[in-house]
Amino acid sequence: MADRRALLQRSVALGSLGMLGGCATTGRGAQLQRPAFAAPPPLAPIWARSDRIMNITVCLRPFRAAGPRIEAETVGDKLVVHNYGHGGSGWSLSWGSALKALKIALAGGETDIAVVGCGALGLTAATLAQRAGCRVTIYAKDRLPDARSARATGVWSPDSRIALTSATGPGFAAQWEEMARRSFRIHLQYLGLADRPVEWLDQYRLSDSAQPSPPQPEPMDFAHYLPRIADITPPSEVIPAGQHPFPVARVRRGSTPMFNIAGYGHTLLNDFLLNGGKLEMAEFHAPAELATLRQKVILNCTGYGARALFRDESVVPVRGQIGWLIPQAEVTYGLYYRGVGVISRHDGIAVQYSGPDESYGYNDANEEPDRAEAEAAVATIAPLFAAGSARPRT
Repeated sequence: MADRRALLQRSVALGSLGMLGGCATTGRGAQLQRPAFAAPPPLAPIWARSDRIMNITVCLRPFRAAGPRIEAETVGDKLVVHNYGHGGSGWSLSWGSALKALKIALAGGETDIAVVGCGALGLTAATLAQRAGCRVTIYAKDRLPDARSARATGVWSPDSRIALTSATGPGFAAQWEEMARRSFRIHLQYLGLADRPVEWLDQYRLSDSAQPSPPQPEPMDFAHYLPRIADITPPSEVIPAGQHPFPVARVRRGSTPMFNIAGYGHTLLNDFLLNGGKLEMAEFHAPAELATLRQKVILNCTGYGARALFRDESVVPVRGQIGWLIPQAEVTYGLYYRGVGVISRHDGIAVQYSGPDESYGYNDANEEPDRAEAEAAVATIAPLFAAGSARPRT
């Protein structure tokens, strides 16, 4: 990865000096015209029709105003290390968060570790514990694809509803940055695998206005820290008219990691089991029930379930619904338009209405699918792909 990045950087530098795609001089002083790089192929249209909605899923993001809870608590004779409350950033921050929790868990020298929860946080914590030489057992009522983590969009979003600025401590931003950078580096280890659990995706942000939209007032002060890690992903760029197929006034394109959660979860769970991990089906209703486990150290990675298990009222549900369109292998991009986000994954095209601001779905614990909302989201993007609406790529 580093070699590839260095090569690209060198290519950009050479291009800025006129040494790529320009003219070269032979020993005789003649000029040879080098062929330009071919234009990228046209973007495949999405079949945005309500009759192609194959599924509707609802996820409750476990939001905590103060940010994720990563700390130890003694329950009877057990050391319980909490690792939950990541809002909409569970998959994105999972590795960095697990590293922080595991450091606490292993401080006493224990090597027989229990992990409660088999979603994004549980699987990554279990994997890192194995890499540290521990014997690990996961206890969970649900595992992927039934765990709530499976219902996430799967896009790199490390500060999505991660905390409220007014409720975090002075060191939280730096802690978040450390978790985000560590997670990013470990996610890169899953690039190029057979199931493509992690890959990069171009995302297009579309606007009907030719001018950038001014910032809108937010009813809640959700924390935003992406500028702290702006160096790890390329900046977005405005795509000139005629260079994209969308019938809108303004388009920005950026590239970001994306998680094919079905394949990613399958890879993590299989690797865990192949490395000697054990998985036991179990459901806990009160902290005292953890006393039945043989392990002395327990990593609590129950996500939204921690609200009921530990009576933690600081965990607030933020409802998010996805309408799933039938997969289209030829669609290899995502977009955002009029409050609707679209991500193309191998297991389907996720279409999600995210509301007028980030407070949409806040404190809504309803997990029943809303067909009308899903159809409205699909109808919002449908005109982008209507016959005759697209501008040809030149």
